[in-house]
Amino acid sequence: MAFEYPEDLKYLDTHEYVRLEGEIATLGISAFAVDQLGDIVFLELPDIGDALEKGESFGTIESVKAVEDMYAPISGTVIERNEAMIASPELISEDPYGEGWFLKVRINDGEDLGETLSAREYRADVEGE
Repeated sequence: MAFEYPEDLKYLDTHEYVRLEGEIATLGISAFAVDQLGDIVFLELPDIGDALEKGESFGTIESVKAVEDMYAPISGTVIERNEAMIASPELISEDPYGEGWFLKVRINDGEDLGETLSAREYRADVEGE
């Protein structure tokens, strides 16, 4: 199965992605991760105003197969949650890079995305190329 890996995103090897627009980062999980999880039934996300720490768990995603922690690719403060995904987590599979985002975070000053993977690197990582 061919998955999309949008070039404007940075990825973690734990399958989270970050889209950086100025000082706002949008977080979600990759189409590959959605496929691996199967039918997603529950999503637990932090509240608006909560602080995220790079590398720390920021919530869980539960499917019929497993419960997985999600890890923050950046540090910052949650400014928006995707309430539609919390209410209907099964919708994540329809558009993981668009409507299926999880959080918007105001990043801390000068946040480094140096440990993230490019789309090409992530694709090679998950597809074993």
